Amino acid sequence: MRSGALKLFAVAAAFIGLLPAAVLAQTGPSEGTPKRGGTLVTIIQPEPTVLTTTVNNQFSNGAVSVNIYDGLVAYDDNLGLKPALAESWEISPDKLTLTFHLRHGVKWHDGAPFTSADVRFSALEIWKKVHSRGRLTFAELEDVETPDAYTAIFRFRAPSLVVLSALNAWEGQVLPKHLYENTDILKNPHNVEPVGTGPFKFKSWTKGEAIELVRNADYWDAGKPYLDRVIYRFIPDGGARAAAIEIGDVGYAAFDPVPFADIERVRKLPNLKVESRGYEWNAKYYFLEFNLRNPILADIRVRRAFAHAIDRQGLADTVWFGLVAPATGPIPSFTKAFYTADVPTYAFDPKEAERLLDEAGYKRGANGVRFSINQDFQPFNENFRKTAEYIRQNLKRVGVEVNVRSQDLGAFVRRVYGSYDFDINTGQFSVFIDPELGLLRQFWSKSIAPGIPWTNASGYADPGTDKVIEGIKSAADPEQRVALFHELQRRVQRDLPVLPLLELKQFTVYNTNVRGVSVRPDGAMSSLKDIWLAE
Repeated sequence: MRSGALKLFAVAAAFIGLLPAAVLAQTGPSEGTPKRGGTLVTIIQPEPTVLTTTVNNQFSNGAVSVNIYDGLVAYDDNLGLKPALAESWEISPDKLTLTFHLRHGVKWHDGAPFTSADVRFSALEIWKKVHSRGRLTFAELEDVETPDAYTAIFRFRAPSLVVLSALNAWEGQVLPKHLYENTDILKNPHNVEPVGTGPFKFKSWTKGEAIELVRNADYWDAGKPYLDRVIYRFIPDGGARAAAIEIGDVGYAAFDPVPFADIERVRKLPNLKVESRGYEWNAKYYFLEFNLRNPILADIRVRRAFAHAIDRQGLADTVWFGLVAPATGPIPSFTKAFYTADVPTYAFDPKEAERLLDEAGYKRGANGVRFSINQDFQPFNENFRKTAEYIRQNLKRVGVEVNVRSQDLGAFVRRVYGSYDFDINTGQFSVFIDPELGLLRQFWSKSIAPGIPWTNASGYADPGTDKVIEGIKSAADPEQRVALFHELQRRVQRDLPVLPLLELKQFTVYNTNVRGVSVRPDGAMSSLKDIWLAE
């Protein structure tokens, strides 16, 4: 049973084998016997837009909804598979059939029974059709057969080495068929008032203030969760977030909750812990994406000029306080199983940037300006705004005038991924331990989908790159697949629809009385069911 699954998961395991031993340990010394009860107050910023990653998988939506929904599987300390909604599974020798044996007695939060029909509906109607990553991840999934209420048989057209990286509660949330069937999935009211099978039930959402979850007393993982309630507060100001954590109003906060400028001071406070483990699974990088529909930016010389004009090391050191590293490509160097340094690179060289812009026909005017563009940035925290301003200053030095536009997350998504009304946009992208899971959607022409966030917004469509991507998706040989990932990195670094800027590393801050915080490679992307409060 497990051996087949782990073979399919071999590429991810190869990456995990290269992680430091400290990353792989879920917990340190014993934290004592878990105690039941209490309310954990946490922070998520920005405020979620919906409460399921299946229709919008930006991280704040995921951080809350992993507590409400389950996946078919979960991951252990080494990212091996362990049961969740599926108790066991097996893979056929030709890797075209994946059979899940589902857990009996699981109920949705409204009391309806969970069955294989929910799995089939989620896979075929949601993951394949509306999930921004799932549309690619499950492209080879042909059907899901349900011979009984507790068996789901996934049938594939071709082997898919990525699929078992996408079935946990963050990436493969199983949604209730009885509440979603025959509805507009993107507008279903349960996207904001969710009904799941997870450890916590949705209770309320006060816009602009907080989301409250309560313990699911019927949860299938006996005895969990330990907490009675979880309250997610929204605190837009970084200084106010830091103050709330420091005085104990907030007990736990993930995803870089305090300004980077404060992190060293916060590390020294005796009542707080700072943890950087728990983020390896999603392997993020920071990028600048060009809208190739703009004829100025469609010129490769202009895009390469931008690459030479931006001081990535200076950006890492000044805005991000040296807690991140300059990127050489779209796959972070710590994702060792897939990364290659054998790619075109663009050293910080403003003179070369000026030469390329002159060559492209965009000479400085009497006012020193060559042309003007708009820049939109993901409104996740202060560093994203400061990064946009840093880029503006760098480009101004070579004669490009940049208007930085600030907006809330909903407006950003509509502008960048809906109407494509942007020139450049900046922000973070999750590549994941298997980059097929996160990276391909940014470069594959078939992932251009107006209205679907976190896909190909640049409009990049290169037949050769598409062929490499499709080869990755159909490759049954892990070594061949890695070679194709190397070729993909070379091609996109040559064409530069997206300019990689930084390899991101994130951190969690929590009070010393908060116990059971997971530091598994996917710990920050997991539910809070193991957390308990010491007296």
